[in-house]
Amino acid sequence: MNDSVKKQLEQFKRGADEVLVEADFINKIESAKVLRVKAGFDPTAPDLHLGHTVLINKLKQFQDAGHHILFLIGDFTGMIGDPTGKSTTRPPLTKEDVAENAKSYTQQVFKILDPDKTEVVFNSTWMSEFSAADLIQLAAKHTVARMLERDDFNKRYTSGKPIAVHEFLYPLIQGYDSVALKADVELGGTDQKFNLLVGRQLQEVYGQAPQVVMTMPILEGLDGVQKMSKSLGNYIGINEEPNEMFAKIMSISDTLMWRYYELLSFRDLGEIETWKQQCESGEENPKNIKVKLALEIVERFHSKQAADAANDAFVARFKRGEVPEDIKNVTISTDDVYPIANALKDAGLTASTSDAYRMIKQGAVKMDGEKITDKSFVLNKGCECVMQVGKRKFARITVA
Repeated sequence: MNDSVKKQLEQFKRGADEVLVEADFINKIESAKVLRVKAGFDPTAPDLHLGHTVLINKLKQFQDAGHHILFLIGDFTGMIGDPTGKSTTRPPLTKEDVAENAKSYTQQVFKILDPDKTEVVFNSTWMSEFSAADLIQLAAKHTVARMLERDDFNKRYTSGKPIAVHEFLYPLIQGYDSVALKADVELGGTDQKFNLLVGRQLQEVYGQAPQVVMTMPILEGLDGVQKMSKSLGNYIGINEEPNEMFAKIMSISDTLMWRYYELLSFRDLGEIETWKQQCESGEENPKNIKVKLALEIVERFHSKQAADAANDAFVARFKRGEVPEDIKNVTISTDDVYPIANALKDAGLTASTSDAYRMIKQGAVKMDGEKITDKSFVLNKGCECVMQVGKRKFARITVA
């Protein structure tokens, strides 16, 4: 392997969880041909968050290296419902839901990808032409035994929970997408590994060179525990206002910050490692490094001017009189996450947890200047933040 191929391999593997099969990937890179790189998205929700961009950022790396990007919107599979990770049959989307969400996706994804170098495709283009006979022939190329190797299917089967027959079609159709597009590489989350490998297997059945499968990690949300999800309220939407986006990034723990740098930042890994060592030695304040991350992310989805303005607004809240200079410092020890109500009580900002819940309901609680409205909100181990209750009660809380 020459130095050029080695450098490309290192770049593409950055942040990836797994590459299958790496030897095939090296051969494809060494061929020096333009690779067809596919990633599929079911338009199940209209808004993208930073968790989605882990995969889109990887597409951008391939795009910047001159490869052809296939941004697949699963408008057909979206009407089946992805069973991945589900303990029950997932309700399908209507055609209207799919069309509206797909439109929103294409608008948002071009905040990262170059629209002139991205081919947006819909799997209804070829699947709508499938006859019943075609679908039966496709189903004949896989076995029920192989389907039940999937962890979620296996758990549902052994526990007696129903599996609808149409759910078996999902991985088959997703796999056939790779055949239709002649994909060289397919990207997906770690939870999609089974589906991606079905694509590789079907390509071989149809006489094509099997695609390389690259899985990307699932990004943790602001709580640092569960995956980023709008339904869990622990997300940062890429359409959020600059000030809100900046403040949310500043609210993550110092430990989680390095995970975000690994999966979301475009900065050089050597530079990030240097900052990490400086923070560990006490030479650098982690908050300063977090500001760099917040500036980078906000600039990517808005502009440099918006990022600088968000930084100024953030600083203004804490360094220009809105937070008292004599604010008390409180350290809370925990082995896990710490409920917001307990933190407010232990910091002396409320008389009790029930009082804390009441203040949250009234909209009187802020963290780093941002209102907290979720009573189930938690502080993560390593978190440093300024909590405010009402107009005059402040505390700088460190969760150790």
